[in-house]
Amino acid sequence: MLTIHAADLLLPGPGRRPVVGGAVLVRDGILAAVGPYDELTAQHPAARVRRWPGLLTPGLVQPHGSHLLERAYHPDPREADEFGTEPLTGTALNGVEMSDTRWGASARRGVQRMLAHGTVAIGGPLTRPAVTDAVQRSGIRLLGHAPAAEPGPPASLDPLARRRTVAEAFAAPALDTANRPADFAVFDAPDDAILLGVGASCCVVTVLGGRMVHRRR
Repeated sequence: MLTIHAADLLLPGPGRRPVVGGAVLVRDGILAAVGPYDELTAQHPAARVRRWPGLLTPGLVQPHGSHLLERAYHPDPREADEFGTEPLTGTALNGVEMSDTRWGASARRGVQRMLAHGTVAIGGPLTRPAVTDAVQRSGIRLLGHAPAAEPGPPASLDPLARRRTVAEAFAAPALDTANRPADFAVFDAPDDAILLGVGASCCVVTVLGGRMVHRRR
């Protein structure tokens, strides 16, 4: 199956020029080609086409994945009246009875929130079996050790938080065809400068290994 994903602007990665009306070609979960939409459709007329508004970039990495999944509780929407909707950390967790089952359910919700921010990889290591299982089942990629804790408020779900450039958050150096998995995201922003200011919550779609794992309704 061949699929072309096209956007208003393609940001291939550092050192590569943005492509207006750019696109990527996905074959069996692998990036097969990157370039202008018109060229890719002319070369592959039988490919399925998905067009998205905004900016297409490499998928993002959330370096604080282990912190956000193993030291934070992501409330069930049905618990909003009791716990609110934002992750609970630190002393706010004292009133929550955290069983293995609850950690696993929290991790599943946390991963979904990360995918909704264009995240395709997270920093580890993970130590709770229920959380590890949730991450493995989701398909999100687990990287090495998490960075040292930073001073200030708890880590943000937004992988662009505290970044100087969007490229600093890329999980892979660039969108290329060196047998790389098709991991990328599209954001409702016209360019990287505005995306950095708005944040990754404007994610339209996240693709992981060629599969759409998040699509904004």
